[in-house]
Amino acid sequence: MTATGTGTGSGTCTGTGATTPGIRLTAPAPGWSIDADVVVVGSGVAGLTAALRCAAAGRRTVVVTKARLDDGSTRWAQGGIAAALGTDDTPEQHLTDTLVAGAGLCDEAAVRTLVTEGPAAVHRLIGSGARFDTAPGTDEIALTREGGHHRRRIAHAGGDATGAEISRALVEAVRSAALRTVENALVLDLLTDAAGRTAGVTLHVMGEGQHDGVGAVHAPAVILATGGMGQVFSATTNPAVSTGDGVALALRAGAEVSDLEFVQFHPTVLYLGPDAEGQQPLISEAVRGEGAHLVDADGVRFMAGRHELAELAPRDIVAKAIMRRAHEQGVDHMYLDARHFGAEMWRNRFPTILAACRDHDIDPVTEPIPVAPAAHYASGGVRTDLYGRTTVPGLYACGEVACTGVHGANRLASNSLLEGLVFAERIAADIVSGTAPNPAYGDDDGGTDDGDADGTGADGPGTRHGSSPVPAPASTPLRLVAPETRGAVQRIMTAGAGVLRSAESLDRAAAALDRLHRDAAGPGTPAEPDTGTVSDTGTASDTGTTEAAPDGKTPEPGVEAWEATNLLCVARVLVAAARRREETRGCHWREDHPDRDDASWRRHFRITLDADRTLRVGTTGTDAFPATVTGPDHTAPTHHHEHNPTSTPTPSPDTERTP
Repeated sequence: MTATGTGTGSGTCTGTGATTPGIRLTAPAPGWSIDADVVVVGSGVAGLTAALRCAAAGRRTVVVTKARLDDGSTRWAQGGIAAALGTDDTPEQHLTDTLVAGAGLCDEAAVRTLVTEGPAAVHRLIGSGARFDTAPGTDEIALTREGGHHRRRIAHAGGDATGAEISRALVEAVRSAALRTVENALVLDLLTDAAGRTAGVTLHVMGEGQHDGVGAVHAPAVILATGGMGQVFSATTNPAVSTGDGVALALRAGAEVSDLEFVQFHPTVLYLGPDAEGQQPLISEAVRGEGAHLVDADGVRFMAGRHELAELAPRDIVAKAIMRRAHEQGVDHMYLDARHFGAEMWRNRFPTILAACRDHDIDPVTEPIPVAPAAHYASGGVRTDLYGRTTVPGLYACGEVACTGVHGANRLASNSLLEGLVFAERIAADIVSGTAPNPAYGDDDGGTDDGDADGTGADGPGTRHGSSPVPAPASTPLRLVAPETRGAVQRIMTAGAGVLRSAESLDRAAAALDRLHRDAAGPGTPAEPDTGTVSDTGTASDTGTTEAAPDGKTPEPGVEAWEATNLLCVARVLVAAARRREETRGCHWREDHPDRDDASWRRHFRITLDADRTLRVGTTGTDAFPATVTGPDHTAPTHHHEHNPTSTPTPSPDTERTP
């Protein structure tokens, strides 16, 4: 992969024996370190839930987050959290709806875990302080419907501010528990011990006026809860921090990723024009759940007759219907008509959406809302088992960064918050059952680290500086791309790997990503095949030099270059998988292969990045995932039902690799 270089054996952490795996980002040597039992990377529902559970069990837990503690992707969730809470609903019905939406690629055991443990997990969330809307005159949780659901099972808060309320409650709980947090910190790479087991992470604190505040958190358990990678596209509902950092880190660490081709495009995002870029306002599915209609410019409904649930069909079906109608009429958007709601319902039920529309001079009380699909959610990610364990011992993942098997080829609306909640609790249970506290951590009264002027972070118990055992810089320069590569990647991916895909568009995207690498790398960089980084056999190779900026200068290590490098990494993997999947399934729509092909493609890709920077692409052979890892550190807690006991995965017969 050209996204990174190789640091084979060069990132040694003296004193602890911790090293960086074979590939790592170019970064200064850490100047400070913290010792912990668990480090959680991310502060959404998944990360904070896992952190609270680990801390409650006596594990010294550090939360690292890229922005402020309450700035994770969770706060942007409008619709709600899905669970079988109603008297007319059951986990079995929730299971069925999830499996249908997932288009044949869900792991049924993972889905069953989600829907059976979900209701109790939601009630525990309420016990943590989250306040959901209630039915008028009662204390019962008000439930609504969204796309793909046959029952009203979506709990919401503040009308359309569910994520913000969940975030508020969890952040308050974290602060009350005095968990140690490191805010404004971009995670860089995983640290491992001599046996290849997780030993912590390196990170960069983005303090005021500093250029590099690189440090390390040493811990035997790392939980990735970094959110998604929506910023790989020009227009997305994701915040600016969603640059695929967790997936890229996991790939560099040797972990498997799966289902990255299944990027869900939310069908109803506020259309702001053909040149709109960055985070776009979401028009929640709950608006359709309450009775809004999708119409064309003539006011004609077009979902009736296309699916039994009409506007409440699964998201992939609605997104495709919008795009088809738009193409038929030679336009680039449709409309969502909810004028019949009236002003009072808009004010009370959807105040956030009402304000967002009016901020853009659109009044949904009196006019239809222009909408178009935009990148919203990564159904795939770092592959895990039912306890969040990845293929790297000690490395866990949950939330959008993970591929638990719950979502399959298309996520069912409002299952994401529930997935983060349920699997975060399972990760904490696994960690608590299998590890002892780290005595090196010492006593700690918690606190928040933001980074000092010199970039060392706030002093406190467990913090070490100067000559502490931290990784040395790699002896070989490692590959970074220039910050402006970010915009180029977004344009390439939007044009070639967006809602509509084909062999032609994906080939162009792969070739453009390769040219981007060669142009950035400057003269003397060996060219990769014109077909792109990933060859027709589905493998890739890197060239091993540091890329140069367009002006010929080597990009300086820093947040913008690291983010651009991460985006290029995940973009290439996404395109590699999308090119190979020659069918239409869920949110992967191939115009040249319009039908679902279960005989050939009812299976998952397993993708890893080898130490020599080659991309290995294999498949599971069936729709079932194999186990992740094995060993004494990965024995499941006995109080949970164990699914598919872990064992060392063997390469599938069609695994292909090119040096």
